[in-house]
Amino acid sequence: MLEEDDDAMEELALTITNLVLAAIMAGIFGVWMYFLTYMTKSFRQSPMLESFDRTRVSRLPKVSVILPARNEERYIARCLDSLLGQDYTNFEIIAINDSSTDGTGEIMKAYAANDLRVMHIDASPKPEGWTGKNWACYQGYLQARGELLMFTDADSKHLPSTMSLAVGHLISENLEALTAVPRLICNDFWTKMTLPALATFLHTRFSPIRVNDPNTKTGYFFGSFFIITRSTYEAVGTHEGVKEELVEDGALGGKVKASKFRMKMVRGESHIDAVWARDLPTLWQGLRRLMIPVYYQDKVDAYMMAMAVFFILFAPFVFLPYLPIVAATSFAGNTISPSFQILFGLQMSAIALIMITTAVQCRLAVFESPLYAFAAPLSGALISLSFMSAIADAKKRKGAVSWRDREYIVNKTQNPLS
Repeated sequence: MLEEDDDAMEELALTITNLVLAAIMAGIFGVWMYFLTYMTKSFRQSPMLESFDRTRVSRLPKVSVILPARNEERYIARCLDSLLGQDYTNFEIIAINDSSTDGTGEIMKAYAANDLRVMHIDASPKPEGWTGKNWACYQGYLQARGELLMFTDADSKHLPSTMSLAVGHLISENLEALTAVPRLICNDFWTKMTLPALATFLHTRFSPIRVNDPNTKTGYFFGSFFIITRSTYEAVGTHEGVKEELVEDGALGGKVKASKFRMKMVRGESHIDAVWARDLPTLWQGLRRLMIPVYYQDKVDAYMMAMAVFFILFAPFVFLPYLPIVAATSFAGNTISPSFQILFGLQMSAIALIMITTAVQCRLAVFESPLYAFAAPLSGALISLSFMSAIADAKKRKGAVSWRDREYIVNKTQNPLS
């Protein structure tokens, strides 16, 4: 009798465990179904950089391209060549050397000596409280003479029509700011594996559909390309207003949206390339950079976000070894436990949906082989571990985060837009 009671209790415990895990898998499946649905909607409905009424463009205002660079000798010449090759005729380039320790500054000086459209600046040491890139952008703004300011990164590359299309789009729709989604270039396996999952979150949280809706609070700029009127840039406080932000482009875009200026996000993957991460160490630093400001704004939110990322990206794979164990019990007596059937179906469905969504992202946005979807378990593990590591490190180092060979103390009020 006691043995039968023990068996019944074990079966009940197993059934409860199965159903709890099944409920978790159902939630994960629902989240990924939302991602896939919204992502495909965003791809269909987001405007393109080249889609505007060209008959409404009657002038060519001067554009000041503000190009900060720190240790970018590998990419800076390619970027400058693409900018100097623009078919737009009224522009200048302010190239700011942000305390580089490689040959970046010398390359900039050579371009400035050979082309009057390029002005080279060596940024002065950044003041206390500024991040390096924000200070460099601000230094560039002080030298700029254009009515429009175009910000871009040194690892970006632009087709010849990019500037003329951006200015035309801005003028034809009477906008005050425009940002374009670039094609993100992946140089290594780890980035190709990880970016599709991150891009999925990006296309839901910062979709052009949200940014372009005046009824939402979502505002965002891609640092690789945004163009803004000088008056708007000054009205939101320039880069001085986001001087402590590590994700300064997102923070600046948020301020523009919050101030009710007319801004728009368009898809520009066919016109702008930007390098997402150079190798595993820079990818790791970049992932951690996203989490630490969240932690110092709200510790509870940081823990909740890290936990959510773990469950959404990694949990379905973590619990895979549990299935054979529970299957051995469930098939005892040649019967299949209903709770096992439910768990098995939902877990396999969640994994399949993760793979499908990641493959779609690879195909339509990241432009990498859909086969990288099979690396989803590794991607989920890397992202989850980086977020957990960032939180643990933030607790020990009191908000210090390394980025581009510098260490910053993260302010508790920083905007965790990413």
